[in-house]
Amino acid sequence: MSLSRFSSALVACAAALALTAPTAPAAPTEVTQQGTLSWRLVRAQNPTADQQRAYDLITRAMNAAVARYNNLSGLTKSITAHYEPSVPTADGNINGTIRFGSTASMNERTALHEISHTIGVGTSGKWGSLGCGGTFKGAATTALVRQYDGASAKITCDSQHFWPYGLNFDSEFSQTNADRHVKIVEAMVRDGL
Repeated sequence: MSLSRFSSALVACAAALALTAPTAPAAPTEVTQQGTLSWRLVRAQNPTADQQRAYDLITRAMNAAVARYNNLSGLTKSITAHYEPSVPTADGNINGTIRFGSTASMNERTALHEISHTIGVGTSGKWGSLGCGGTFKGAATTALVRQYDGASAKITCDSQHFWPYGLNFDSEFSQTNADRHVKIVEAMVRDGL
């Protein structure tokens, strides 16, 4: 067989394979970006029984809250959690620190709420310029809350907190509200928080 006929046969074979080869699935039209929140717990070297109990509760709460943020948002933050019995409930700071005090506050709802403070809710210098206290002015946040609650819905806020979906109290927690909380916080970040 001559080289030119061999080349022609090879081209024909390749063309036949291309016709029968499976095609790759189409790329999804919407890509969900997962967040990269991470956290660590500062522990005593030789914890007391009280400290160990608190560490276990904080770990469960933070693991659940961070997983929810990472599954539902594209937010990024490195968080350090502490057990501080002198803190009445819990608090979060934009520097990435969360302090848990009361064991009653060592739950997913509180962890979600405090993570929002580490991201900037009530702690960012831009919080006031976005309308808090009063009504949150961001377009993405307003559009999202209206999608959830109707055309006249709005996010109300004060110097530190927002509602609805701020998860300020245990009575506000539900799976739906927790998911919406994460989405609202992410929208606030898109609005410039």
